[in-house]
Amino acid sequence: MTDPNLLRLRALVAAGLAELEARRQEVNDLNVFPVADGDTGDNMALTLRSVLEELDRLAQSDQSLDEIGRDQIVESVGRAALLGARGNSGVILSQLIRGATEELIARPGELIGPALIAAGMARAADRAYGSVREPAEGTMLTVAREMAARLSSEVANLDDARVQPGTAQEEQDQLIANVLEYALETGRDSVRRGPQLLPALREAGVVDSGAHAITIILSGVLGQLRGQPPAEIDRYAAPARTHRPEHDSETYRYCTNFAVTGTGLDAAAWRERLEAHGDSLLVVGDQTTLKIHIHTDDPEAATALFDEIGEVSRLDIADMHQQVEQRAHRLAHEPEGPAARCGVVAVHSGPGAGILFTEQGAVVVDGGPTMNPATADLLSAIHACSADEVVVLPNSPNVHMAADRAAQLSEKPTRVIPTRSQAEGLSIAALLESDASAEENADAGAAQLAGLRSGGIAEAAKDDASGRFRKGDALGYVGDELVAWGEREATVRTTLAQLAEGAELVTCLVGAGAPLGDDELRSLAPDEIELEVLDGGQQAWWWLLAAE
Repeated sequence: MTDPNLLRLRALVAAGLAELEARRQEVNDLNVFPVADGDTGDNMALTLRSVLEELDRLAQSDQSLDEIGRDQIVESVGRAALLGARGNSGVILSQLIRGATEELIARPGELIGPALIAAGMARAADRAYGSVREPAEGTMLTVAREMAARLSSEVANLDDARVQPGTAQEEQDQLIANVLEYALETGRDSVRRGPQLLPALREAGVVDSGAHAITIILSGVLGQLRGQPPAEIDRYAAPARTHRPEHDSETYRYCTNFAVTGTGLDAAAWRERLEAHGDSLLVVGDQTTLKIHIHTDDPEAATALFDEIGEVSRLDIADMHQQVEQRAHRLAHEPEGPAARCGVVAVHSGPGAGILFTEQGAVVVDGGPTMNPATADLLSAIHACSADEVVVLPNSPNVHMAADRAAQLSEKPTRVIPTRSQAEGLSIAALLESDASAEENADAGAAQLAGLRSGGIAEAAKDDASGRFRKGDALGYVGDELVAWGEREATVRTTLAQLAEGAELVTCLVGAGAPLGDDELRSLAPDEIELEVLDGGQQAWWWLLAAE
């Protein structure tokens, strides 16, 4: 990045994000309103990260700030925040950012200083309140409004609230820092008073997570302006007990976020149409881009409303019932360690297989007997991963298309390793590294996959038209090729021999209806291989196999 002004702006955003990232779990654990789904810190960090990525993109153009133009920069930043927003807190933060950028556009030529900061914060608070149909006091909305009011009062008493041309950067930074100090002081007081204004917070014994996050971000920005560590912010611990706020969204399961791009989009009109599909609804944006947040039981019905209107993108779905349970479990046990860089989502069939993947650290999706989960189920699991990036193990050719679609729609960097069976998936899951990127893990998984042979043995569902086998006989497969059939022991012996040729280890997942015991199965395996027998519990296959 060559332009010093862009570099300076990026540094401020990065400082706010870094401080939020450092305390993201603290913010997540405080999250009880409107639903105790424990993702406020995640959602607000994603919003800021989108802004940072947009600033990096602008910098790659090799143009200076003046050449790009302030209007273009603030418009791009506002749009990035909008598209990157997720959840109530993320969408409201995007509107705070968008309101501030609108004020910058409305004051061409004015240098950023106390007057412009105060005006930007006032417009930000107004836009944020306007995005929520039923604003709740004691939340981040209250913090934004009270900070804006404090700045308006302080700026009104300054002899010269505007930065004059030719002012040195260090002096400008000091003027901005001085006025933000007032905002932070008011913000901290507002956070502490939140439980007095909002019963859900008072009953849970916590402050509002989004409000607290706003002050954390501001402390990082203030520290960067002064070249000092972030300003001290109170640390709040969530009580280690389950809290279930009295809120309508307990009746809805999925927190659904998506963007719509088109022409002539009317946020108010779409808000009315979407209200029938759920609650906690936010519809923000302009005539060409809308961002929708809704709690609903049918995400596909909500997105389908826009099929003939525009393009739906950035779809993100989170299972709030699962999130509430995970938050309660986390707070009732030992604190978690640092979040992994890359997580794993694995599709499974059978209770044993689900346990095996969970033991490998994966978030599991139950594909049912036919391994056919919906894209929404996969997106929800990707969101449930605490890691910043994700790899998906579909574990069936039937799931590849849905997994690819979920990866395309996810806001997290997500890669699919095209595993064809659960036995393959377990072999791959064992080698994935939590501190590697999704791309690095996907490459390693693909290399491992190329050296695997998979197969399985199942019961024939009907007689063979060519007369090779009858219903109830055993069928043995290596890959997609039928290599053995008929009597069970002979089919197992032949299938294992062909699958294991040149291999050292064969992983075997035992299905719910397997007709032979584990010891008998081992006796049919070639002597030169190690046969690892695991309980899968799947319905469709007696045994699933992977050789490496």
